[in-house]
Amino acid sequence: MAVHKTPIAVFISGRGSNMNALIEACARPDYPARIALVLSNNPDAPGLDTARNAGLEAVAINHRLFPKDREGHEKAIEACLEKAGIEVICLAGYMRVLTPYLVGRWAGRMLNIHPSLLPAYPGLDTHERALAAGDTRHGCTVHLVTDGVDEGPILGQAEVPVLPGDTPSALAARVLEQEHRLYPEALAAFLRAR
Repeated sequence: MAVHKTPIAVFISGRGSNMNALIEACARPDYPARIALVLSNNPDAPGLDTARNAGLEAVAINHRLFPKDREGHEKAIEACLEKAGIEVICLAGYMRVLTPYLVGRWAGRMLNIHPSLLPAYPGLDTHERALAAGDTRHGCTVHLVTDGVDEGPILGQAEVPVLPGDTPSALAARVLEQEHRLYPEALAAFLRAR
């Protein structure tokens, strides 16, 4: 029996390593999603070329062209999402805080991956903060996006140990490996439960 593949958009700002994990997952015939659009706020994001090389539609809507008008930027994004027939958004290293306009329109249909075991360490510099606190475990979280920063309902988590002598970059590399496993798993479970 053919699996229904929900059309998703992946939002990136940089190289898109989590996007790559989603591209690989979506290539499987039994995976319940297909990437219908890759979107970036940064026209120089290396991940845009990666997406295009994978045969995906990749669009940049440069936030710098909308000075002091976040909602205007998001209305341009929304028009692009509608045109592509998107049903679910996956934020994958999208380094913009979204306004209530876009978050509200996509409530319950926008996922994010965050490099900490939420509710610990929302926001930036999560690895440095975990090390500074002397944590013995760290990890990543996939959650639904709400108006609060990294506050939405948790869909899945993966843990890594914090090792003696860890640096932020060493810890980040181990967490990233888990992100690449967790995001496709959590997205698939979310879509199958819809």
